[in-house]
Amino acid sequence: MAFSLVGSFSSPHIICKAITNDDSHAFDASFIRRTVQLADKSAGFTSPHPNFGCLIATSAGKVVGEGFLYAQGTKPAELQAVEAAGEFCKGATAYLNMESGDCHGDRTAVSSFLQAGITRVVVGIRHPLKHLRGNAISALRSEGIQVDVIGEDLKSKVAEDALKSCLVVNAPLLYRAACRVPFSLLKYAMTLDGKIAATSGHASWISSKKSRSRVFELRGRSDAVIVGGNTVRKDNPQLTARHGGGHLPMRIVMSQTLNLPEVAHLWDVTEVPTIVATQRGARKSFQKFLASKGVEVVEFDILNAKALMDYLYDRGYLSVLWECGGTLAASAISAGVIHKVCAFVAPKIIGGKNAPSPVGELGMVEMTQALELIDVCYEQIGPDILVSGFLQPIPDLTPVIPAFEETFAIDPTVTPYEPSIIFFYKAWDPFGAFSNFSPHPIQMPDESGNYISWSSVEHYYQANKFVGVNDPMARNYVEEIKSATSPEEAARLGRKGQRLHLSLVRSNWETVKIEVMYKALKCKFSIYPHLNSMLLSTRGSVLVEVSPHDLFWGGGRDGEGLNYLGRLLMQLRSEFLGDDDDSKKTIT
Repeated sequence: MAFSLVGSFSSPHIICKAITNDDSHAFDASFIRRTVQLADKSAGFTSPHPNFGCLIATSAGKVVGEGFLYAQGTKPAELQAVEAAGEFCKGATAYLNMESGDCHGDRTAVSSFLQAGITRVVVGIRHPLKHLRGNAISALRSEGIQVDVIGEDLKSKVAEDALKSCLVVNAPLLYRAACRVPFSLLKYAMTLDGKIAATSGHASWISSKKSRSRVFELRGRSDAVIVGGNTVRKDNPQLTARHGGGHLPMRIVMSQTLNLPEVAHLWDVTEVPTIVATQRGARKSFQKFLASKGVEVVEFDILNAKALMDYLYDRGYLSVLWECGGTLAASAISAGVIHKVCAFVAPKIIGGKNAPSPVGELGMVEMTQALELIDVCYEQIGPDILVSGFLQPIPDLTPVIPAFEETFAIDPTVTPYEPSIIFFYKAWDPFGAFSNFSPHPIQMPDESGNYISWSSVEHYYQANKFVGVNDPMARNYVEEIKSATSPEEAARLGRKGQRLHLSLVRSNWETVKIEVMYKALKCKFSIYPHLNSMLLSTRGSVLVEVSPHDLFWGGGRDGEGLNYLGRLLMQLRSEFLGDDDDSKKTIT
């Protein structure tokens, strides 16, 4: 069966006649499918969080408000929709492709519905993250709002189709939650006779220009693009999303031996960063060369597809695109980390007994062993046919992961967090409000003592790299970072400016950056009571930011990081508590 994220709405403003009970499911399902369309606009920007859309419709069936989540730290989709709907919210129904993810204690999304007068909420799927699942639904129902969940309260064929579209649009998050690895999509282009290159190795271009534009879109929806060393040597790719929108994925090269050329497009990190994953100890001199170019090198005791995916999971990646050759593709499939395949089939025949195929040896000797795709879609793109499908079923976590309250009612000894060490990293983690990227604006004084509003701690921190530098370009960086739509964009701008124009970074940055972070954190945890309470509730626990790559602010992959962010939070906690000993806790 084929499923599409593209709905049949010619206009979002629809007037419906009186409906029967059966028709009401079609009515609700049509609006849920519209929220899926909205949610799909989030792809590539929200990682590792949901693609999330919200729609508000009156009892007459008129859409009066819409919104979608752009990135963590930006205005919730629910609040966008409520603000757009205004007074039409009273007595209206809100539609969500996924349960709200109020995760910072302020219940912004739920509160917006209550204050606006929403009387009913229809939810596509429950939140797949364990610490959030069921929370918003319970909160809304406790306030007297009717909540209907597709597949639970609304059961019919049309409801089932709407549910499927909700699963598809958030397949990356569902796989990540169920399998604890990023969602992986294997993409390749091949001729009609199954070749990805001629016998000589020449491969440009198998597919059409329209198909290549679709590939750019796939890259723009991914957190990272992976290739092997052979692809770098033969094709010298750029792996950019040139026509895929504003999001630029991380470029990752897998190479056990580091037998790589010194000249390659991927070593130019001016606009897009690159990671090279390799075996521990491989070609140390070449590792130094790559580091001099600004390329990040990550060593593994045993480099394989599963080890890399585990690392990228820890790094917070949600969706990964594999654009590798047949050998690495076979290795990734055998490791069980490939979840979906997109094959562009061009109406060309090139032949060649030794011409490479898209997937190498899998060890299968009978056709009955062949892997079959499910939920297959066929789409004509110019002269080519795109065949896509899943290698593994999309996880439906609804019956698998109960809410903590439900578990606690059965077994009161179950606790959601480790009491001695509390880990945090991404803003939607259980203690994600400790992150610089959490959506909590602060006001900080500038050089003249005037208070300036910043959208997040990360905005303030990144801009301060360039504060006080007497150069118009430095002042431009400050303004651009201040205006950045999300904390992620602020971080990209700040890091890019520091990487490309080191002379614009204030000369004392390395000595003052801890103080800059401390002041911003103190402001954040002083002005938001619920954040202060969350911080104080961790008394007696060590706080660790588990960034696997930031060895200064984070704890590192194996605890080798300095964890300065965790230290500052513990220092603040002790100051709020008046406990001097608490600030002395460090990670050993």
